[in-house]
Amino acid sequence: MNKALIDKRIASLQEELTQIRRDIHAHPELGFEERRTSDLVAEKLQEYGLDVYRGIGRTGVVGVLKVGNDTRSVGLRADMDALPIIEANDFAHRSTVEGKMHACGHDGHTTMLLGAAKYLAETQNFAGQVIFIFQPAEEGIGGASAMIEDGLFQQFPCDSIFAMHNAPGLAVGHFAVRSGPMMAGGAFFDIDIEGKGAHGARPETSIDPVVVSSHLVVALQSIISRNTSPLDTAVLSVTQIHSGDAYNVIPQAARISGTVRAFSSQVMDHIEARMNELSTGVAASFGAEAKVDFRNMFAPTINDPVEADYAADICATIVSQENVVRKPPLIMASEDFSFMLQQVSGCYINIGNGDGESVCGVHNPGYEFNDQAIPYGVSFFANLVEKKLAKDADC
Repeated sequence: MNKALIDKRIASLQEELTQIRRDIHAHPELGFEERRTSDLVAEKLQEYGLDVYRGIGRTGVVGVLKVGNDTRSVGLRADMDALPIIEANDFAHRSTVEGKMHACGHDGHTTMLLGAAKYLAETQNFAGQVIFIFQPAEEGIGGASAMIEDGLFQQFPCDSIFAMHNAPGLAVGHFAVRSGPMMAGGAFFDIDIEGKGAHGARPETSIDPVVVSSHLVVALQSIISRNTSPLDTAVLSVTQIHSGDAYNVIPQAARISGTVRAFSSQVMDHIEARMNELSTGVAASFGAEAKVDFRNMFAPTINDPVEADYAADICATIVSQENVVRKPPLIMASEDFSFMLQQVSGCYINIGNGDGESVCGVHNPGYEFNDQAIPYGVSFFANLVEKKLAKDADC
C-alpha cells in the first residue's frame, strides 16, 4: 500500500478492519439470513455514534451520520451475503459454516463501508447527511428491491448513491470506472415441456419431451445469432436440462433452464418474446406443449455519466490518474445495485483485488478478498463524501 496516498487515520485502521473482515468471512450467511452479520454491522455503527435502523429489506441495516443542518445527502452501499459454496481455502479464517462461503468479497465490501463510517464519524469533515446502506441478498434473490420496497429512499432520501465491487485481475491500488452501461441485466428462465410418456421400446406411442428439448436448445441459440443485432451485446445460456428417471421409460415432461444477459431492457424484452415464440412453435411441431417462465432478476447496471466522472476523479486523487481505468470493458455479470441506480443517480465502480497468476476469480471455492485493498475502498468512500458534502460548498 502506498501510504502517501492514504490518510494516516485510514491507514491506521488496517489491522482493526482486517480482523472484522476475517470474522465476517469465517461466519458466512446466505441472502436474507444475514442475522449475525447484521448484528455486527449494527453494533459497530452504534459504537461509531451513528443512528442505526434495522429490518429494512428483512435483514438490511442502514446507518445515518448527520453533520450540521445541511440538507444534502449521499448514499453509500455495501452487500453482506455469502454464496452456497464449499470453501477450498485452509487459512485460519476460512468458513466455519459447511456449504457457505464469502466467495464474492461481500465481506470486504461490508468492512470497507464500516471503515468509512468510523472515519467520517470521527472526522466529521463534511456538512450534510451520509446514508450507509448495508444490503442483504445481493446474489440473485432481490435484496435491493426488498430494501426499496420497504421505503429505503423515502425514509432516507439520497441525492446520489455509490457502491463498489472488488475486481480480481485488477491490481490493488487501481480502480475501474465506466460511464453509462457497465454490467448486464440478468434473467433466469425455465421452459417446461409437456409430452406423452411411453415405454422406451415403443417410441411411436410417445411424444418425446427429450427430443423436443434437444431441438429447442439448438433453436434458442438463433435468438442471439439471428434475431438480435450484433451491436446489441447479449448472451443466452442453457445451463440445465432435466427429464426422466429410468433407462426404459420415455418421460412425460422435461425442463430446460438457463440465463440471459443483456445491457438494455429492450433487448431483454425482445429475447423473452422470441423465446416464447420458439418454445411454442418447436414444441407444437412435435405435438407437445411448452410454457416459459422468464424472470428478470437484475436490471442493467447503468452509471450516471456525471457521477461516473465524479467517482473517477475521486479515485484519481487517491491513486493518481494512471491507476484509474476510465473505460473498462463491459461486464456480462449482473449486479443487484442496478435497482438502486434506477431510483437514484449514482455510480458503481470496481476496486483492484490483486493481479498475477495466482489470482482467483469470484464465485470460486478458492477465492479470497485481498485485505490490502481495504484502505483504498475506505478512502474512496471517505474522499467522495468529503468532496460531495464539502463544508464550504454552495448549498
